[in-house]
Amino acid sequence: MSLRLSVSQSLPVLLTRSAHPRQALLTALALAAAAAIAGRPMREVGLVLVTVLIGQAILGWSNDLADRERDLRHDRPGKPLATGELEPGTVWFVATCALLVVVPLSISHGTLAGGTYLIALLIGFLADRLLRKGRLSFLPWVAQFALYPAFLAYGGWNGVGQTTPPTITMTVLAGLLGLGVHVLRSLPGLVQDHQDGYRTLPLLLALRTGAPRLLVLAGVYTGLVTVALLMSGRTVGLT
Repeated sequence: MSLRLSVSQSLPVLLTRSAHPRQALLTALALAAAAAIAGRPMREVGLVLVTVLIGQAILGWSNDLADRERDLRHDRPGKPLATGELEPGTVWFVATCALLVVVPLSISHGTLAGGTYLIALLIGFLADRLLRKGRLSFLPWVAQFALYPAFLAYGGWNGVGQTTPPTITMTVLAGLLGLGVHVLRSLPGLVQDHQDGYRTLPLLLALRTGAPRLLVLAGVYTGLVTVALLMSGRTVGLT
């Protein structure tokens, strides 16, 4: 066995692949950048980055655990749980250990900020098991993203958070961004969703507009909301 193959089959690499690393890293970097733009000290920006990265990894493992049989049925690549390279018990154990780390990390931002982020994680966990198949599939994404401004606004250091709430404008725009991200994330799996009898909002929209047009519309929509968020951050502010 070559060294490259041996490394690719190692437990850390398999766990990383199952954690949806690109989404986890992008989300963590985006929230850390938002914290920096809001004027948070660099140590707090780093704390946001680490907390969100671990939280997103937990959601990635949760998603692959929930979709293991479905991923196997559709022969999706890059899914170590579906191919049997990773045991579900191993992933559950690692996810539980990560949860034991992310809870105190979250609370170290302050009680309000930490509680807000943990609620966002709970919404993401429940989304994989409740609303993801129907027309309301977008609700968890909107709710989760709408909580991120509160997580940043109430955040602090060493368990001492802030008391100033986020602006309604930033909260609404963040929720709208979650809708766009949901549609974009759903596009690659629309064929499998249709085969499995799902009736998610992105699938219903794609059946009306066509997937290529929906990709363009969702991309433009998400870009405009992102620009609006940046402009609001510079004018209205986070809090």
